[in-house]
Amino acid sequence: MPLVNVMVNSRAYTIACDDGEEPHLKELAAHVDAKVKELISTVGQVGDQKLLLMAAVLITDEFFEARGRLEGHAKKAGELSNAQAEADARIGRSEQLAAGALEDAAKRLESIVEKLNAA
Repeated sequence: MPLVNVMVNSRAYTIACDDGEEPHLKELAAHVDAKVKELISTVGQVGDQKLLLMAAVLITDEFFEARGRLEGHAKKAGELSNAQAEADARIGRSEQLAAGALEDAAKRLESIVEKLNAA
């Protein structure tokens, strides 16, 4: 299990991760560091523990908001899928009606042609 050194708030932390996950872990730590820096610009240096907790809460809030948007998009996608199925069904019914109307018209035309030929 590889160990990765990351920096958050100018402090080094060593974290273990699965093989191949090192770049991803560094990216996540950089995101946490960016949130901590945002907080420092707002509330100042209030201690590593408090800053990390506040960063975790902000990141969790972003996650919940993103999850809510994703659920909303999934609901809309389901509604669109249902609407597409309804439209497909209506098109199918319309095609059947049109085919039936064309068959009836062809029969009437054939009948008229037979009458004209007989006359």
